[in-house]
Amino acid sequence: MEPLIFIGVMVGLMWLLVIRPQRRRTTELSAMISKLSVGDEIVTAGGLYGRIVRMEEEVLAVEIAPDITVRVARGAITGLIQDEEDEDAPEAPIAPGDR
Repeated sequence: MEPLIFIGVMVGLMWLLVIRPQRRRTTELSAMISKLSVGDEIVTAGGLYGRIVRMEEEVLAVEIAPDITVRVARGAITGLIQDEEDEDAPEAPIAPGDR
């Protein structure tokens, strides 16, 4: 009887520590991807930063530099870059001579 209780506790801990947070992250990512629109700045799973210029069903056209556009799968988007006005401005780095 004790091994069954131990296995049940381990499954419960695994659900709390692994499965539940992963589901929440997946849900948040899906919601973010569904809200994408033209003009949003994004980052892809490959580390490319760019601005969405055109959207199709599952493919986005992302401008990564002036006049350079790449096609990116919608599922490869991992983040939305917030505008600088929304974020707190980081402190300016201190130059070696300013100390």
